[in-house]
Amino acid sequence: MHDTTTPVWPHHELGRELSNWGRWGDDDEIGTLNFVTPEKRVRSAQLVRTGRVFDLGMPFDKNGPFPAGGFRINPVHVMTLLPGDTAASKDGGISADDMIITGLQSATQWDGLAHVGYDGMFYNGVPAAAVNNFTGAARNAFPKVIERLVTRGVLLDIPRLKGVDRLSDSYEVTAEDLSAAEERQGVRVESGDILLLRTGWYQWFLEGDREHFLGNAAGPGLDSCRWLHDREVAALAVDNWSGEVWPSKVPGSVIPFHHVVIRDMGLTLGEMFNLEDLAADCAADGVWDFLLVAPGLKVTGAVGSPVTPLAIK
Repeated sequence: MHDTTTPVWPHHELGRELSNWGRWGDDDEIGTLNFVTPEKRVRSAQLVRTGRVFDLGMPFDKNGPFPAGGFRINPVHVMTLLPGDTAASKDGGISADDMIITGLQSATQWDGLAHVGYDGMFYNGVPAAAVNNFTGAARNAFPKVIERLVTRGVLLDIPRLKGVDRLSDSYEVTAEDLSAAEERQGVRVESGDILLLRTGWYQWFLEGDREHFLGNAAGPGLDSCRWLHDREVAALAVDNWSGEVWPSKVPGSVIPFHHVVIRDMGLTLGEMFNLEDLAADCAADGVWDFLLVAPGLKVTGAVGSPVTPLAIK
C-alpha cells in the first residue's frame, strides 16, 4: 500500500504557533516591520554620535557570488552612452549613461514577503496567484516595506562569542547563541530593531572562494525563530548567501527557516550583508547598536530588492 498521509512538518507546526497573520489586520503587507514606529526611528537617529558610516553591501558587478548557468546571474553593467558619443556638442559638453541587468537577489538583498511561502500561501493568507507574470507581486510586494527599513540596528557576533574567526560549515545558530552574544556584548535586541547576525561566512567571499561561500553555510535555524518572535525583531539580515543554516536540518525540506520567518511571521530577511568592518569597529569601541539605513529599491511588484545598507554610528 502507498502511504498518502500528508507529512507533519515541524517548521509548519512552529509557524502556526508563531504566526502573525491578522495581528495587524487582514490587509497587512509589511509584517514585523510594523514594529518600526516613528518614535522608534527618532530614538534610533539619536544613536548617531560620531558620523562614522559602514557600507554593508556587496559590489554589484560581474564578480559576484553566483556561477554561470544558475537561476541567478551576477549583475551585468553596460554602458549605453559614452563621452565620445556626445563630444560633438558645440559647448564642449560630454556625458555618459549606463544600465544594469541583474536579478534582484543577486548580491546584498532583502527577501520580501512574497518571496517564500508554502501550501499555496504567502504571508497573511496571500494566495500564490497574487504573484504572476503580469503584475509581479500584486500583494506583499517589497516596496510596501521600504520606509520601515530605517531603524536601530544591532549586531550580534556569534564567531566572537565562540572565539573563532568564522563559524564552521553548517553550524546552526541557536536562541542560546543569540542570548549569550547579547550578554557578552552588553546589548539587548528590542522591539523594532533590525538584527544583523554575523557568522563570519562573508569572509569566504572576500577571500575569493565563491564555491565555499555558496556551500554548506552557517546560519540561523528553527531553534532561533521563537527568540526572534518574542523579541519582536523587525527584520533579520545575515552575512551568508542562504539566510539560514545550509543544508536544512529538516530532512526533505530546503529552506524551513524561510517558511517560518517570512511566510508565517512576516519577517523581511536579508542575505549577503558584509558585516566584517562593522563587527571589527563594534568590538573595538564596545558599541553594538547604531542607526541602520537599508531601504532597497522601489521596484513595482518585486518580491525582493538589492540594497546597499549603511550602518551609522
